[in-house]
Amino acid sequence: MMVVFIFAFLLPTVSAAEQRIYDEANLLTNSEREALEAQAEKYSKKRKTDFLIVTITEETADDIEIYMNNLYDKEQLGYNEPHGNVAMLGLDIDRRDVAILGFQKAKDRLKAERTNNIRSEITADLSAGNYVTAFEDYLSSASNYMRYKPGVDPDNVFYQTWTQLIIALGIAVAVVGMMLTRMKSGITTTAGTYRDDSRTRINRQRDNYLRKTVTRVRKPKNNNNNRGGPGAGAARSVGRTSGGHSYSRSRGKF
Repeated sequence: MMVVFIFAFLLPTVSAAEQRIYDEANLLTNSEREALEAQAEKYSKKRKTDFLIVTITEETADDIEIYMNNLYDKEQLGYNEPHGNVAMLGLDIDRRDVAILGFQKAKDRLKAERTNNIRSEITADLSAGNYVTAFEDYLSSASNYMRYKPGVDPDNVFYQTWTQLIIALGIAVAVVGMMLTRMKSGITTTAGTYRDDSRTRINRQRDNYLRKTVTRVRKPKNNNNNRGGPGAGAARSVGRTSGGHSYSRSRGKF
């Protein structure tokens, strides 16, 4: 009896906080859901940020973004802490709405430009009903973007692996070339070899100021107040839950 008790105590427990795929629209099979859970868990541990996927129908909630906000607030989502780092993809299958929200660390690293890129990447598959492919691409892209600090352009060619390999190879070739050059004996003749610095001087210097023209352009007015709820304010790049938690956002149709 004691052995059974100890064995049961050592068994890992599965809590609601470990769930990362909320498929209320029943778009996935059991095997697809399990595979996505495993992939989400791998990326979550790697980036110390929970990557979530949420799907709903019009019967589940009135708005996908409000549903995601309430889920974050009520379930106290976050990687190893309540209301922590979360990147969340939401899908309303009936209204054809898709939203990506970032909380805490993900709010800083998944700002509008990056989440807009992710949403653009997966929209075609979502429209075609290739949900698993779209969800896999979301997890992979969001995890990749989380590598880079705010203000860094992850799509810059210098951050590509092949570019870094070429640069490293070029540096290696340059170093070897310099070493071989220094090993060669003899005197190197340059333009300075025959120059007499004691007799070399600047004869004359003159600066001509031509003219300066200043053109003023009136600054255009910004008449976009971005008013309305989460659905109406699709142009906004930030938001706040009813519980007071701010987040970055990208939203559109598919």
